[in-house]
Amino acid sequence: MTVLRLRVVEVVEETHDVRTLVLAPEGAHVTYRPGQFLTFRVPDFGTGPLARCYSLSSSPVLDGDRLAVTVKRVPGGRGSAWICEEVAVGDVLESLPPTGRFTPDELDADLLLVAAGSGITPVMSILESALHMGQGRLTLLYANRDDHSVIFADRLAALEREHSARLVVEHWLESVQGLPGQGVLARRFVPYVDREAYVCGPAPFMAVVREALADAGTPSSRVHLEEFVSLDGNPFAARGAVVLDDDEVPATVEVELDGATHSVPWPRGRVLLDVLLAAGLAAPYSCREGACSACACVVLDGEVTLDHNDVLDAADLAEGLVLACQARPVTDKVRVSYEG
Repeated sequence: MTVLRLRVVEVVEETHDVRTLVLAPEGAHVTYRPGQFLTFRVPDFGTGPLARCYSLSSSPVLDGDRLAVTVKRVPGGRGSAWICEEVAVGDVLESLPPTGRFTPDELDADLLLVAAGSGITPVMSILESALHMGQGRLTLLYANRDDHSVIFADRLAALEREHSARLVVEHWLESVQGLPGQGVLARRFVPYVDREAYVCGPAPFMAVVREALADAGTPSSRVHLEEFVSLDGNPFAARGAVVLDDDEVPATVEVELDGATHSVPWPRGRVLLDVLLAAGLAAPYSCREGACSACACVVLDGEVTLDHNDVLDAADLAEGLVLACQARPVTDKVRVSYEG
């Protein structure tokens, strides 16, 4: 298992309850795509090990070797309290490598970006990367409680001035306009039905936005949602070795990963991710709970069953997407791909 060591080189107070940590990797350069996230090991404060996922607000296009995560203090949240109240410059944090599917396939497309509150974090990474590497038009609708809650307010205003021909930023303030309703949002989204839409924020907000996009006529295949995940388990914990029983006949999985194809025995009582990691393959993952889709791959041949699934919808499953951390073999031979 690869664990990154990230040194805190700057702490930025964005609002009264939001901090950005600027991080310098110790060791090799860390690559990531706009919109991805990190999974941090949270110190054991006597209540057991904990891990938390936080989106990268930095841009791989602009920020070089510096990574940044922006975290909002959540009442009762152990992870966010630790970051917002205790982490300081000079501290070294441990994280799993960047991962996540909330990222554009290419940065030249016209995009509709919709965020609420701290949901702006991965959206900012996408926005800045697309502005500096792409040629498309970008519209951001950003909802907050009031003007004091707007994260990156000055940064967004500067970007809109600098890229006035390509970027439109629309703020929605609950204190002024009330809660955003499905009908009002649908009318706003009509001009953008031909764009890929990236949506991040609290679950009720995203549900309203998804329905509004559908009402406006945006195909579901163009709607991409990102959710914040609170993990129950500890993805940093070592898993036991994959051992076959004496009389067990395993399935076989052929996996396309990082430009190579590998064939691995797959014991029927083990999930695919554990089998691949035990075989020394760098399969992506984060939560290991079926809640984040970081480990998603596509079944090309054969059949699997999923122990648990909180993130893939019916359309994803119909396309063959599965979660490696929850997949067990049904057929004797299975072929999966992480490519594309």
